Amino acid sequence: MSSTETSRRSTVWNNIPGLAYGGDYNPEQWPEDIRLEDVELMKEAGVNFLSVAIFSWGLLEPTEGSYDFTWLDDVLDTLHAAGIKVALATATASPPAWLARKHPEILPVTAEGTRLERGSRRHYSPSSSVYRTYAKGMTRALAERYKDHPALALWHVDNELGCHVGEFHGEEDAAAFRRWLERKYGSIETLNEAWGTAFWSQHYASFDEIIPPGLAPTTLNPGQQLDFARFNSWAFVDYYRELLAVIREVTPNVPATTNFMVSSATKTPDYFDWSKDMDVIANDHYLVAADPEREIELAFSADLTRGVAGGEPWILMEHSTSAVNWQPYNQPKMPGEMLRNSLGHVARGADAVMFFQWRQSKAGSEKFHSAMVPHGGRDTQVWRNVVELGEALRKLEAVKGSRVESRVAIVFDYEAWWAAELDSHPSQGVKYLDTMRAFHRALYLRGVTADFVHPGADLAGYDLILVCTLYAVTDQAAASIAAAAHHGATVLVSYFSGIVDEHDHVRLGGYPGAFRELLGIRTEEFHPLFPGKSVTLSDGTVGSVWSENMKALDSTEVLATFTDYPLDGVPALTRRATGAGSAWYLATLPDADGIDALIARLLEEAKVPSVAEATSGVELTRRRSEDGRSFLFAINHGREDVTVKSDGDELLSGARFSGVVPAGAVAVIAEDPPK
Repeated sequence: MSSTETSRRSTVWNNIPGLAYGGDYNPEQWPEDIRLEDVELMKEAGVNFLSVAIFSWGLLEPTEGSYDFTWLDDVLDTLHAAGIKVALATATASPPAWLARKHPEILPVTAEGTRLERGSRRHYSPSSSVYRTYAKGMTRALAERYKDHPALALWHVDNELGCHVGEFHGEEDAAAFRRWLERKYGSIETLNEAWGTAFWSQHYASFDEIIPPGLAPTTLNPGQQLDFARFNSWAFVDYYRELLAVIREVTPNVPATTNFMVSSATKTPDYFDWSKDMDVIANDHYLVAADPEREIELAFSADLTRGVAGGEPWILMEHSTSAVNWQPYNQPKMPGEMLRNSLGHVARGADAVMFFQWRQSKAGSEKFHSAMVPHGGRDTQVWRNVVELGEALRKLEAVKGSRVESRVAIVFDYEAWWAAELDSHPSQGVKYLDTMRAFHRALYLRGVTADFVHPGADLAGYDLILVCTLYAVTDQAAASIAAAAHHGATVLVSYFSGIVDEHDHVRLGGYPGAFRELLGIRTEEFHPLFPGKSVTLSDGTVGSVWSENMKALDSTEVLATFTDYPLDGVPALTRRATGAGSAWYLATLPDADGIDALIARLLEEAKVPSVAEATSGVELTRRRSEDGRSFLFAINHGREDVTVKSDGDELLSGARFSGVVPAGAVAVIAEDPPK
């Protein structure tokens, strides 16, 4: 990393005192008197950081080549006077009507050939050369005008790339896909080999014959589908890089990012790949109100965001103060839930807490989406919650810059996710995240924090490594996982892992090809289970989704077997010692009790304790600063008080920690140094 890159990354946090707090600010929706009131309310709430101009292109350039920056000048000047820093957007997330009317070729085209029209947002293809030209022009105009503005702390490039439309089938997209393939493979013969086009007479004589995978009589070529997923992810980040190049030219020392949507539901972008181009990782996260364990999904997404960030502090760019507007049933957050959600993200690595949006809109598609200032104004519980959160974040200034501690790694790969859920597989019931989320949940409930790591990451320092449904894996990644076990880690590999290489070619010789030697097993045939069916193991565990006809080598210990016909007596859970560590294999998806029992055994073997001793029902995470100070976050999502064993000052109350976290409350303990 160059000195300039290091400086930009540190600048993000140096410009903002304490933890950053704020949200998307859309002053263009409001008259001047409301804008003036906004600043006073921001001071009351403790806001110090705002995203501005995300969806303002239509007002900044109302007609082609005619700019009006007057209102934005006033807004930035006013925010600077109030001591508020700005993440200034490129305003390119929603092209103006005049642009789409003049150049309809910029609009997205679906696999069915339908052109998606203006009237919403994100109505452009990232591969459109025309759109890129106009977007770079808008970016340059903003950069040149505000390059020296003292409020500017960060560039917010576009917005939620990949949202709503994740793949593109227009003529220019097809041409860009072909160029991408030619750069990747070099020759059509290499592509034919990678895609296995000898099957079904799919051989290509030139790249010109290739089209994006679309509607077809039956299942499509899996290699083509996988590469199209890679291409669409690349197209977005390549578009980002073009705008970033303009920003770097005009403001080389101002950091830049775009807001990701890391969650258990966002599959299109490869965020590990994208992260290399970001000065800081920013993420948007929204709860699913109907999920009774939504705080666990939040923890999963926050841990994954931290993994994408390489363990560095990150920005929670958006979440909601209460209800959203785009789910089938939009319930408000429960009492104390907004504080718990916000500090849950901080506990897992966020040094900024921001919302969509500052003031709730009175018109438009998201007028019923909650905001920091609701329709009811100051005399509302939402506003009181906003002020309370601002006070809490000010009290947590000491946490800024610290890192989350973890000795457990969960291997995560977007390409493996794409590949695992292609069609024509043994079972449509196999979902990439199912086993992973089940293990993460069990760790969460036991007070153990997990890092998400890319298969190519350095695994040194982790005592327990979980490899869940890693269907596609490279030779290098498989070797790295095996080496981690050899050097002392406890490694668990789940079913449908190591089956194919990066081209979706089956690894021959028996499953799971990439991990067969490490695990000391060999599977001849899969036995996926029908929906609603289950299997019982010899230790009483009930499994679903998957089973297989596996044989264990003499060096492999069989810990549990299937008990149901036709696999009665066949190994279902195995362990093999390797070097200083061990490699376990799990051949089904256990129920919650089975997962918990297995996690308990793995944690015991790996000698990984919980973050702290506590009664059940409390979320525990620890952050540690470079100078050795540690901060224990204890979040009680339940309706009864819980006890936590920790000595230190509780930062939110300013008192010594009593050992009790009240129902629905949060405690952050600056722990006493070890005696």
